[in-house]
Amino acid sequence: MTTVYTVATILLLLLTFLCLTRAALGPTAADRVVAINVIGTKTMVIIALISFLFGQEYFLDVSLVYAMIAFVMTVGIAKYMEKGVLD
Repeated sequence: MTTVYTVATILLLLLTFLCLTRAALGPTAADRVVAINVIGTKTMVIIALISFLFGQEYFLDVSLVYAMIAFVMTVGIAKYMEKGVLD
């Protein structure tokens, strides 16, 4: 079962790099924001899978903190796109 989680982690890592290319080459700003949000979500899942693979529960705390930071970042970028400033 561990090999399944290892393969899933590697696959998610490769898909994260595909989202990185979408974020760099996206035709619109909305495409870039969605790609960055997906990267944050996949990173959170990768950290949770690594936590399971190594048996370290504190990585789950790191994953949750990363999710909160990614959410705040997405809200900030959306606000900046809408108003042009971050007041």
